[in-house]
Amino acid sequence: MALSIFTMTCLLLTHGAGSNRNAPLLVALANTFAEHGIEVSRYDLPFRQDRPHGPPRPNDAARDREGLREQITKLRSKHSGQIWLGGHSYGGRQSSMLAAEAPGLVDRLMLFSYPLHPPGKPQQLRTAHFPKLTAPVLFVHGSRDPFGTLDELKSAIALIPAPVRLLEIEGAGHDLGRDREAVAARIAAAFLEFDGQQHQPDPK
Repeated sequence: MALSIFTMTCLLLTHGAGSNRNAPLLVALANTFAEHGIEVSRYDLPFRQDRPHGPPRPNDAARDREGLREQITKLRSKHSGQIWLGGHSYGGRQSSMLAAEAPGLVDRLMLFSYPLHPPGKPQQLRTAHFPKLTAPVLFVHGSRDPFGTLDELKSAIALIPAPVRLLEIEGAGHDLGRDREAVAARIAAAFLEFDGQQHQPDPK
């Protein structure tokens, strides 16, 4: 295992609407970041703790964010280093909304396949909180994601005043592809190299 400058860092990962903490992508990410000496916690959102199957209901979102807040507070009590928060799709949306509601709660964000709008409804953007984000953000997005094109996402992230980086996964859909280990390695490399500059381009 390589020596990491992030030894005291903890990463909290959460899942999408149809999944749970054992989603293959989250497991691959946890293993990859652990190789860099980062402690990783995978978290089931409250709606999933209540129901093993099925999507969240409209009134679940606020409680899911509160569950995330409580989990982060617990991690803060145990760790003196940075706390990073990452989420896939619905989990990423709730993570980003929580970070906008509570500046300083987390030190960095990773948003995988951010659901910019419902498929086929580009006018219903989910970006009202973007101007309130103050933590650096890495977006990871597939070029064939029906929840938002890369061009749409690039326009949306211009609303964010914090440092932003976009990692494009060519040919991938909302699940970011089946080669989770390779994608996880790309995500970890991009995130760990993220130096906080404004709106960095996708690394080639």
